[in-house]
Amino acid sequence: MDLHARRADSFGAQAGAYAEHRPDYPVAAIRWALEPLGTSERLDVLDLAAGTGKLTSGLVAEGHRVTAVEPNEQMLSELVRRVHDVRALPGHAEHIPVPDSTVDAVFVGTAFHWFDQEKALPEIARVLRPGGVLAALWVETVPDVEWVSELEQLSASSVESRRGDPTEIMAHPSFGPVERNVFPHTQRRDSPEALIATTNTYSRMIVIDEEERAAINEKMLAFLRQRPETSNGPFDVPLRSEVYRMVRVSE
Repeated sequence: MDLHARRADSFGAQAGAYAEHRPDYPVAAIRWALEPLGTSERLDVLDLAAGTGKLTSGLVAEGHRVTAVEPNEQMLSELVRRVHDVRALPGHAEHIPVPDSTVDAVFVGTAFHWFDQEKALPEIARVLRPGGVLAALWVETVPDVEWVSELEQLSASSVESRRGDPTEIMAHPSFGPVERNVFPHTQRRDSPEALIATTNTYSRMIVIDEEERAAINEKMLAFLRQRPETSNGPFDVPLRSEVYRMVRVSE
């Protein structure tokens, strides 16, 4: 199994920690993604590669009928345990287990970069109704905050690699042009150890050996304990949510 595949499949072993420590998604980002539908009514929404339900829970809270699809059994079990009033199904972006033209929107939370777009985009188009929305969301730290940038450098591992620019979403005849927006967000962490726990849920940390992970964690802990922003009590981690949306066109 190549490194990309290993990283994509690495999260199941950390499903509980992922659910506990990963940030959620801003409501404003969810609402902007759905604007092309021009309604505030309850919608049929598919959360694709739903993980443990970090985005699913936000969609449910907005009152939508949500189907969550996730390939990893451990992640899906954690989603079912934590998020209620949602239909949860095993499946992949390249083979979505729902009928044609049955959803108003497909959301993808911090997972689109794992997809085989040549196979996934036609599948997403298949399940969307004409005029429906594909929304790819990411939540990331704000890179121009000094202490956040320094921590990012300290947490680099031997398999460090950034995801591709999300504007590299392939053009497809079933979709209109890509639109982009960015929304501010934060995550409250109670201690340096809690922020390190978040970092340890990323694939670049999961797939390395224990010795390397321990060394990186030690560096991060020493840094966070001496920074005034993070050394004393709860603190907010500055985040941003990038959102890319495309509208399903009629054929």
